[in-house]
Amino acid sequence: MAYINTIKSIAIGSFDGIHIAHRTLIDKADALVIIERNGGYLTPGYKRSQFTDKVCCFYHFDVIKSLSPEDFVHKLTVDFPSLETIVVGYDFHFGKHKAGNARLLEQLFDKNVEIVDEVSMEGIPVHSRTIKTYLREGKIGMANKLLGRTHTIEGEVITGQGLGKKELVPTINLNVKEYQLPLEGVYATRTQIDGQWFNSVSFLGHRVTTDDSFAVETHILDKEIGTVRGKIVLAFVDFIRPNQKFDSLEALRAQIQNDINHAKEILA
Repeated sequence: MAYINTIKSIAIGSFDGIHIAHRTLIDKADALVIIERNGGYLTPGYKRSQFTDKVCCFYHFDVIKSLSPEDFVHKLTVDFPSLETIVVGYDFHFGKHKAGNARLLEQLFDKNVEIVDEVSMEGIPVHSRTIKTYLREGKIGMANKLLGRTHTIEGEVITGQGLGKKELVPTINLNVKEYQLPLEGVYATRTQIDGQWFNSVSFLGHRVTTDDSFAVETHILDKEIGTVRGKIVLAFVDFIRPNQKFDSLEALRAQIQNDINHAKEILA
């Protein structure tokens, strides 16, 4: 709490993904005030703090959504008594029913407000919603460019259907919550287990050739991992192919080998 009292500048926003546009705000502030909602995230909750060295302070939207613009600014001045500068994006809105915008913030806060213009990459405005659209379309390369890093998700290891190890290739199955998932299909990935990264090929989607259940699973390339427990991280490097149904396990097995070879080429 003592450190919070000394913070002189904050950047405010949802910061979902901590993408390249967010970093233009972050670089100008001592700390982040993150407006937290629920679900559908590029980077959920406290995990945003893994992508910045700045202090992250969280306001849950449900707690502050009824505040008027004036009350919201008052809350900031109480929570950050040494506050001198507020940094926001050009499209920032705040207060009940989004009644406040960046220009009103300049009027309500009696010190410095810095408004950051829109950031573009290759002519594409950088927004979290744009990155999510690229992910849903399987356009991992462009999503990663706008993020300024590789898109990652984290999941808890669970028991799979057991078919992979017996009939296909061994996979680690994940239960993934809260994240925006990319298009159903196969990806060249890197998988982090106990802090160590391994090249991998991963599938997410409905197992339409077998039991039609939804799965997120990863196969570690050229390495026997053994039993894995707890949480692991998947980093999506490139899209290989969309999800598809095969006429037999033999056809699926042959395609999986092609996917493995393709992933090795990408990750080489």
